[in-house]
Amino acid sequence: MAFVRSVKLRVPSCAARPGPAIGQALGPLGINMAEFCKQFNAKTETLGYVKDIPVSVTLNALSDRTFTFDVKSPPTSYLLKKAAGIDKGPESPNPDTPVGFVTPEMVYEIANVKIKDEGRWHLPLEGVAKSVIGTARSMGIQVKESDEA
Repeated sequence: MAFVRSVKLRVPSCAARPGPAIGQALGPLGINMAEFCKQFNAKTETLGYVKDIPVSVTLNALSDRTFTFDVKSPPTSYLLKKAAGIDKGPESPNPDTPVGFVTPEMVYEIANVKIKDEGRWHLPLEGVAKSVIGTARSMGIQVKESDEA
């Protein structure tokens, strides 16, 4: 039962199904796709994710064709787009004409979600929030107080 390889995937929560996207990653490792989908859907449901939210998965394949996996939070860009109420970011972000707005409270909530990921527990919340603000800026989303005009 030796470690073979680690694979990173982005899979919709509670809605994984055997198909080309998952098959191309898991097929060469000999992992049963249906079993992975079943376990993944059950785990994301117990974590409280709503259906079809994209989440990152790190899957560790073992030599006896078994596997372990870790589910991370949704991408920061996805959370920011939902908070700002936009479907997609601009083709070329311009700080003078933002495509959406988020409040510092929303940034704080997103940082609270992201800090729970493995490997971020030791970071200060302020640092994670600054990272969220940087991602928002690169997406053309402006952070401002709700009562500002």
